[in-house]
Amino acid sequence: MFNGILIEKDDQGYRASVADINDNALPEGDVTVKVLYSTLNYKDGLAITGKAPVVRQFPLVPGIDLVGEVLQSDSSKFTVGDKVLLNGFGVGEVHSGGLAQKARLKSDWLIPLPQGFSPKQAMSIGTAGYTAMLCVLALEKNGVTPDKGEVLVTGANGGVGSFSVAILAKLGYTVVASTGRVEQAPYLQKLGASEVINRQTLSEAGRPLARERWAGAVDSVGSHTLANICASTQYGGTVAACGLAQGMDLPATVMPFILRGVTLAGIDSVMRPLADRVEAWDRLSQLIDDNTFDDIATEISLAQVIDTATQLMEGKVQGRVVVKLTD
Repeated sequence: MFNGILIEKDDQGYRASVADINDNALPEGDVTVKVLYSTLNYKDGLAITGKAPVVRQFPLVPGIDLVGEVLQSDSSKFTVGDKVLLNGFGVGEVHSGGLAQKARLKSDWLIPLPQGFSPKQAMSIGTAGYTAMLCVLALEKNGVTPDKGEVLVTGANGGVGSFSVAILAKLGYTVVASTGRVEQAPYLQKLGASEVINRQTLSEAGRPLARERWAGAVDSVGSHTLANICASTQYGGTVAACGLAQGMDLPATVMPFILRGVTLAGIDSVMRPLADRVEAWDRLSQLIDDNTFDDIATEISLAQVIDTATQLMEGKVQGRVVVKLTD
Protein backbone atom coordinates (compact mmCIF):
# COMPACT_ATOMS: atom_id res chain seq x y z
CA MET A 1 0.00 0.00 0.00
CA PHE A 2 1.04 3.59 -0.57
CA ASN A 3 -0.49 7.03 -0.04
CA GLY A 4 -1.73 9.31 -2.76
CA ILE A 5 -4.44 11.69 -3.94
CA LEU A 6 -7.23 9.63 -5.46
CA ILE A 7 -9.96 11.12 -7.63
CA GLU A 8 -13.17 9.13 -7.86
CA LYS A 9 -16.46 9.62 -9.67
CA ASP A 10 -19.49 7.45 -8.98
CA ASP A 11 -23.08 7.65 -7.74
CA GLN A 12 -21.82 9.68 -4.77
CA GLY A 13 -20.35 12.31 -7.09
CA TYR A 14 -16.90 13.64 -7.93
CA ARG A 15 -14.37 13.76 -5.10
CA ALA A 16 -10.67 13.84 -4.31
CA SER A 17 -9.14 12.49 -1.13
CA VAL A 18 -5.88 11.36 0.42
CA ALA A 19 -6.16 7.58 0.26
CA ASP A 20 -4.29 4.33 0.83
CA ILE A 21 -3.79 2.80 -2.61
CA ASN A 22 -2.98 -0.84 -3.29
CA ASP A 23 -0.02 -1.68 -5.50
CA ASN A 24 -2.41 -3.78 -7.58
CA ALA A 25 -4.14 -0.54 -8.63
CA LEU A 26 -1.03 0.77 -10.41
CA PRO A 27 -1.66 1.12 -14.16
CA GLU A 28 0.23 -0.57 -16.98
CA GLY A 29 3.82 0.41 -17.62
CA ASP A 30 7.34 -0.97 -17.81
CA VAL A 31 8.90 1.20 -15.07
CA THR A 32 7.79 1.50 -11.44
CA VAL A 33 8.97 4.64 -9.67
CA LYS A 34 9.20 5.67 -6.03
CA VAL A 35 7.97 9.24 -6.31
CA LEU A 36 10.13 11.69 -4.38
CA TYR A 37 8.49 14.97 -5.41
CA SER A 38 5.57 16.08 -7.53
CA THR A 39 3.96 19.45 -8.11
CA LEU A 40 0.63 21.22 -8.11
CA ASN A 41 -0.06 22.79 -11.49
CA TYR A 42 -3.11 24.65 -12.80
CA LYS A 43 -4.24 21.49 -14.60
CA ASP A 44 -3.86 19.51 -11.37
CA GLY A 45 -5.96 22.14 -9.60
CA LEU A 46 -8.70 21.73 -12.19
CA ALA A 47 -8.56 17.95 -11.81
CA ILE A 48 -8.66 17.91 -8.01
CA THR A 49 -11.42 20.49 -7.66
CA GLY A 50 -13.41 19.13 -10.61
CA LYS A 51 -13.70 22.60 -12.16
CA ALA A 52 -12.92 21.19 -15.61
CA PRO A 53 -13.15 17.69 -17.11
CA VAL A 54 -9.40 17.10 -16.98
CA VAL A 55 -9.64 13.57 -15.59
CA ARG A 56 -11.09 11.16 -18.14
CA GLN A 57 -10.63 7.86 -16.33
CA PHE A 58 -11.65 6.91 -12.78
CA PRO A 59 -10.33 6.25 -10.20
CA LEU A 60 -7.13 8.14 -10.98
CA VAL A 61 -4.16 9.75 -9.25
CA PRO A 62 -3.62 13.33 -10.51
CA GLY A 63 -0.23 14.97 -10.96
CA ILE A 64 1.22 15.81 -14.38
CA ASP A 65 4.78 16.01 -13.01
CA LEU A 66 7.00 13.74 -10.97
CA VAL A 67 10.59 12.97 -10.17
CA GLY A 68 11.60 9.75 -8.51
CA GLU A 69 13.78 6.68 -8.21
CA VAL A 70 13.28 3.56 -10.31
CA LEU A 71 12.10 0.64 -8.17
CA GLN A 72 11.51 -1.85 -10.97
CA SER A 73 12.23 -1.75 -14.68
CA ASP A 74 11.38 -3.98 -17.61
CA SER A 75 13.00 -1.45 -19.96
CA SER A 76 16.57 -1.37 -21.22
CA LYS A 77 16.50 2.42 -20.87
CA PHE A 78 16.48 2.49 -17.05
CA THR A 79 17.77 0.41 -14.19
CA VAL A 80 16.84 0.19 -10.51
CA GLY A 81 18.09 3.25 -8.64
CA ASP A 82 18.04 5.63 -11.63
CA LYS A 83 16.58 9.07 -10.97
CA VAL A 84 13.95 9.93 -13.59
CA LEU A 85 11.74 12.86 -14.51
CA LEU A 86 8.33 13.04 -16.17
CA ASN A 87 6.23 15.89 -17.57
CA GLY A 88 2.91 15.38 -19.36
CA PHE A 89 2.06 12.55 -21.77
CA GLY A 90 -1.49 12.43 -20.37
CA VAL A 91 -0.26 11.41 -16.94
CA GLY A 92 -2.66 12.78 -14.33
CA GLU A 93 -5.41 12.83 -16.95
CA VAL A 94 -5.81 9.33 -18.42
CA HIS A 95 -2.95 7.58 -16.59
CA SER A 96 -2.35 7.81 -12.84
CA GLY A 97 0.29 10.41 -12.09
CA GLY A 98 2.69 11.92 -9.65
CA LEU A 99 0.62 12.87 -6.58
CA ALA A 100 1.25 9.53 -4.90
CA GLN A 101 4.21 7.73 -3.40
CA LYS A 102 4.42 5.27 -6.31
CA ALA A 103 3.79 5.45 -10.05
CA ARG A 104 4.00 2.96 -12.88
CA LEU A 105 4.85 4.54 -16.22
CA LYS A 106 5.98 3.89 -19.76
CA SER A 107 9.74 4.27 -20.15
CA ASP A 108 9.21 6.31 -23.34
CA TRP A 109 7.71 9.06 -21.16
CA LEU A 110 10.74 9.38 -18.88
CA ILE A 111 14.02 11.24 -19.14
CA PRO A 112 16.95 11.01 -16.75
CA LEU A 113 17.01 13.63 -14.02
CA PRO A 114 19.14 16.42 -15.52
CA GLN A 115 22.60 16.78 -14.02
CA GLY A 116 22.89 19.75 -11.71
CA PHE A 117 19.33 19.52 -10.40
CA SER A 118 18.25 17.82 -7.19
CA PRO A 119 14.86 16.05 -7.30
CA LYS A 120 13.25 18.95 -5.44
CA GLN A 121 14.79 21.53 -7.77
CA ALA A 122 13.55 19.64 -10.82
CA MET A 123 10.01 19.76 -9.45
CA SER A 124 10.39 23.41 -8.48
CA ILE A 125 10.73 23.85 -12.24
CA GLY A 126 8.29 21.13 -13.29
CA THR A 127 5.96 21.47 -16.25
CA ALA A 128 5.63 25.20 -15.58
CA GLY A 129 9.33 25.96 -15.95
CA TYR A 130 9.73 23.45 -18.76
CA THR A 131 6.83 25.08 -20.64
CA ALA A 132 8.31 28.52 -20.01
CA MET A 133 11.60 27.34 -21.51
CA LEU A 134 9.80 25.95 -24.57
CA CYS A 135 8.18 29.38 -25.02
CA VAL A 136 11.51 31.18 -24.78
CA LEU A 137 13.07 28.73 -27.26
CA ALA A 138 10.23 29.52 -29.69
CA LEU A 139 10.95 33.25 -29.37
CA GLU A 140 14.66 32.67 -29.95
CA LYS A 141 14.11 30.43 -32.97
CA ASN A 142 11.90 33.11 -34.52
CA GLY A 143 14.56 35.79 -34.13
CA VAL A 144 13.28 37.62 -31.05
CA THR A 145 16.50 38.84 -29.48
CA PRO A 146 16.99 41.15 -26.48
CA ASP A 147 17.85 44.12 -28.70
CA LYS A 148 14.46 43.95 -30.47
CA GLY A 149 12.52 45.50 -27.57
CA GLU A 150 10.20 44.60 -24.72
CA VAL A 151 8.89 41.09 -24.18
CA LEU A 152 5.56 40.67 -22.41
CA VAL A 153 4.76 37.86 -19.98
CA THR A 154 1.12 37.40 -18.94
CA GLY A 155 -0.11 35.48 -15.91
CA ALA A 156 3.23 36.49 -14.49
CA ASN A 157 2.58 35.47 -10.88
CA GLY A 158 1.83 31.88 -11.88
CA GLY A 159 4.33 29.11 -12.41
CA VAL A 160 4.83 29.51 -16.17
CA GLY A 161 4.82 33.28 -15.86
CA SER A 162 7.30 33.37 -12.99
CA PHE A 163 9.80 31.17 -14.78
CA SER A 164 9.30 33.03 -18.05
CA VAL A 165 10.14 36.31 -16.34
CA ALA A 166 13.20 34.81 -14.65
CA ILE A 167 14.53 33.08 -17.79
CA LEU A 168 14.00 36.05 -20.10
CA ALA A 169 15.62 38.44 -17.62
CA LYS A 170 18.58 36.08 -17.23
CA LEU A 171 19.00 36.13 -21.03
CA GLY A 172 19.05 39.94 -21.10
CA TYR A 173 15.54 40.70 -22.32
CA THR A 174 13.53 43.69 -21.09
CA VAL A 175 10.56 41.97 -19.49
CA VAL A 176 7.13 43.49 -18.83
CA ALA A 177 5.02 41.38 -16.49
CA SER A 178 1.23 41.43 -16.65
CA THR A 179 -0.67 40.27 -13.55
CA GLY A 180 -3.94 40.64 -11.72
CA ARG A 181 -2.00 40.89 -8.47
CA VAL A 182 -0.09 44.11 -8.95
CA GLU A 183 0.44 44.34 -5.19
CA GLN A 184 2.95 41.51 -5.69
CA ALA A 185 5.05 43.58 -8.10
CA PRO A 186 8.15 43.35 -5.83
CA TYR A 187 8.16 39.55 -6.34
CA LEU A 188 8.13 39.97 -10.13
CA GLN A 189 10.73 42.72 -10.05
CA LYS A 190 12.98 40.49 -7.99
CA LEU A 191 12.66 37.84 -10.71
CA GLY A 192 13.76 40.42 -13.28
CA ALA A 193 10.68 42.28 -14.55
CA SER A 194 11.48 45.87 -15.52
CA GLU A 195 7.81 46.86 -15.40
CA VAL A 196 4.62 45.36 -13.96
CA ILE A 197 1.24 46.17 -15.54
CA ASN A 198 -2.33 45.34 -14.54
CA ARG A 199 -3.84 42.52 -16.58
CA GLN A 200 -6.99 44.61 -17.11
CA THR A 201 -5.11 46.70 -19.67
CA LEU A 202 -5.14 43.63 -21.92
CA SER A 203 -8.18 41.61 -20.88
CA GLU A 204 -11.01 43.59 -22.47
CA ALA A 205 -12.09 43.61 -26.13
CA GLY A 206 -9.64 45.68 -28.15
CA ARG A 207 -8.88 46.92 -31.64
CA PRO A 208 -7.81 44.62 -34.50
CA LEU A 209 -4.51 46.52 -34.65
CA ALA A 210 -3.01 48.60 -31.86
CA ARG A 211 0.20 50.54 -31.37
CA GLU A 212 3.21 48.28 -31.86
CA ARG A 213 4.96 47.58 -28.57
CA TRP A 214 6.02 43.97 -27.95
CA ALA A 215 8.95 42.33 -29.70
CA GLY A 216 7.61 39.07 -28.35
CA ALA A 217 5.36 37.64 -25.68
CA VAL A 218 4.71 34.57 -23.55
CA ASP A 219 0.98 34.22 -22.95
CA SER A 220 -0.68 31.75 -20.59
CA VAL A 221 -4.05 33.53 -20.57
CA GLY A 222 -5.66 33.32 -24.02
CA SER A 223 -8.97 34.93 -25.08
CA HIS A 224 -9.05 38.76 -25.35
CA THR A 225 -5.63 39.00 -23.72
CA LEU A 226 -3.98 36.97 -26.47
CA ALA A 227 -5.90 38.87 -29.15
CA ASN A 228 -4.71 42.21 -27.76
CA ILE A 229 -1.13 40.98 -27.49
CA CYS A 230 -1.11 39.97 -31.16
CA ALA A 231 -2.65 43.33 -32.11
CA SER A 232 0.15 45.22 -30.34
CA THR A 233 3.12 43.05 -31.32
CA GLN A 234 5.83 44.66 -33.45
CA TYR A 235 6.35 43.82 -37.10
CA GLY A 236 7.92 40.36 -37.33
CA GLY A 237 7.41 39.62 -33.63
CA THR A 238 6.42 36.30 -32.10
CA VAL A 239 3.82 35.42 -29.47
CA ALA A 240 4.21 32.05 -27.71
CA ALA A 241 0.79 30.87 -26.53
CA CYS A 242 0.71 28.16 -23.88
CA GLY A 243 -2.40 28.64 -21.73
CA LEU A 244 -6.06 29.56 -21.52
CA ALA A 245 -6.64 30.94 -18.02
CA GLN A 246 -9.00 33.62 -19.38
CA GLY A 247 -10.67 31.39 -21.94
CA MET A 248 -10.30 29.09 -24.94
CA ASP A 249 -11.65 31.62 -27.43
CA LEU A 250 -9.49 33.89 -29.59
CA PRO A 251 -11.59 36.94 -30.59
CA ALA A 252 -9.02 38.30 -33.03
CA THR A 253 -8.60 39.12 -36.71
CA VAL A 254 -5.91 38.04 -39.16
CA MET A 255 -4.63 41.61 -39.48
CA PRO A 256 -1.60 41.30 -37.15
CA PHE A 257 -0.49 38.21 -39.03
CA ILE A 258 -0.85 39.44 -42.60
CA LEU A 259 -0.05 43.15 -42.11
CA ARG A 260 2.74 42.88 -39.53
CA GLY A 261 4.00 39.36 -40.08
CA VAL A 262 3.35 38.40 -36.49
CA THR A 263 3.91 34.73 -35.65
CA LEU A 264 1.61 32.97 -33.20
CA ALA A 265 3.55 29.97 -31.89
CA GLY A 266 1.48 27.34 -30.12
CA ILE A 267 3.39 25.67 -27.30
CA ASP A 268 2.41 22.13 -26.35
CA SER A 269 4.33 20.60 -23.47
CA VAL A 270 2.28 17.42 -23.01
CA MET A 271 3.24 15.39 -26.09
CA ARG A 272 6.47 17.19 -26.94
CA PRO A 273 9.10 14.97 -28.63
CA LEU A 274 11.93 13.67 -26.46
CA ALA A 275 14.60 15.75 -28.22
CA ASP A 276 12.71 18.99 -27.45
CA ARG A 277 12.33 17.98 -23.81
CA VAL A 278 16.04 17.28 -23.44
CA GLU A 279 16.90 20.59 -25.14
CA ALA A 280 14.59 22.54 -22.82
CA TRP A 281 15.88 20.87 -19.66
CA ASP A 282 19.50 21.32 -20.75
CA ARG A 283 18.91 25.05 -21.19
CA LEU A 284 17.15 25.23 -17.84
CA SER A 285 20.16 23.63 -16.15
CA GLN A 286 22.33 26.40 -17.63
CA LEU A 287 20.05 29.27 -16.67
CA ILE A 288 18.35 28.55 -13.34
CA ASP A 289 20.33 29.20 -10.18
CA ASP A 290 19.58 28.34 -6.56
CA ASN A 291 18.21 31.79 -5.75
CA THR A 292 15.50 31.39 -8.39
CA PHE A 293 14.22 28.23 -6.70
CA ASP A 294 14.07 30.02 -3.35
CA ASP A 295 12.12 32.90 -4.89
CA ILE A 296 9.60 30.85 -6.87
CA ALA A 297 8.90 27.54 -5.10
CA THR A 298 7.00 26.60 -1.95
CA GLU A 299 6.99 23.05 -0.54
CA ILE A 300 3.89 21.33 0.85
CA SER A 301 2.99 17.83 2.02
CA LEU A 302 0.54 15.40 0.43
CA ALA A 303 -1.97 16.22 3.16
CA GLN A 304 -1.99 19.88 2.08
CA VAL A 305 -2.60 19.25 -1.61
CA ILE A 306 -6.40 19.39 -1.75
CA ASP A 307 -6.70 22.64 0.21
CA THR A 308 -3.88 24.18 -1.81
CA ALA A 309 -5.58 23.15 -5.06
CA THR A 310 -8.64 25.17 -4.01
CA GLN A 311 -6.44 28.18 -3.25
CA LEU A 312 -4.78 27.79 -6.65
CA MET A 313 -8.15 27.92 -8.40
CA GLU A 314 -8.98 31.07 -6.41
CA GLY A 315 -5.81 32.79 -7.64
CA LYS A 316 -4.23 32.81 -4.18
CA VAL A 317 -1.08 30.84 -5.01
CA GLN A 318 2.13 32.56 -6.11
CA GLY A 319 4.81 30.81 -8.12
CA ARG A 320 5.34 27.07 -7.88
CA VAL A 321 4.07 24.48 -5.42
CA VAL A 322 6.29 21.45 -4.83
CA VAL A 323 4.78 18.38 -3.16
CA LYS A 324 7.05 16.16 -1.07
CA LEU A 325 5.96 12.52 -1.23
CA THR A 326 8.56 10.92 1.05
CA ASP A 327 8.37 10.94 4.84
